[in-house]
Amino acid sequence: MSMAGSGTVSREAIERVVRESLSRRFGMPVAAEGGYKPNLVVNISARHCHLNQEAVDILFGPGYQLTAMKKLYQDTDFAANETVSIVGPRHRLLPSVRILGPCRNFNQLELAFTDAISLGIDAPVRMSGKIAGTPGCLMIGPKGSIELKEGVIRAERHVHMSDKDAAYYGVKEGDRMNLRIESDCPTTLEGLLVRINPSWKLEVHIDTDEGNAANLSNARKVTLVRP
Repeated sequence: MSMAGSGTVSREAIERVVRESLSRRFGMPVAAEGGYKPNLVVNISARHCHLNQEAVDILFGPGYQLTAMKKLYQDTDFAANETVSIVGPRHRLLPSVRILGPCRNFNQLELAFTDAISLGIDAPVRMSGKIAGTPGCLMIGPKGSIELKEGVIRAERHVHMSDKDAAYYGVKEGDRMNLRIESDCPTTLEGLLVRINPSWKLEVHIDTDEGNAANLSNARKVTLVRP
């Protein structure tokens, strides 16, 4: 095979074109040069909250610092020992909601759909941090309480990935992907939001309702594909 004015086309160039063509046609990743294949992890993100330092001061006392109970899959995040109680419009209590650290610059409560129904909160599906116009709740800690005016969401299903993972799947920030879960309750979850950061490991986050419906804990295989 040859190309006018450029000599012989290398085998590597031919393989790259074939990979890109297959990816576009079938939406499936094809191993890149060097045989790189990401390690896909799918985790259930149980109800939790993110707080700023001002909220921590009110709920736990001035100057209080969150303490790590365990590291999460992404190296920058941890589940704190500290928890709060949540009260919604129906005056039902949701106790011991875990705080995830470190502190952020906003306050946000992430619930599964059934949690929100129980509390009487009409929680919209939002990407983390997009809390404008969302409902609020009463948050109670050992030293005080906060009436959040906004910040209660049902987290949009999403996938964290590095630049290398994004190149492997042929996607960019803000794209959508589908997750196929093979179990005794096989399910395809559509429209996962792609989020990219050089330091992230490949990880899908779904909520407890989604994970339980698909019996994720007993899944035989999970596959991430482009629609």
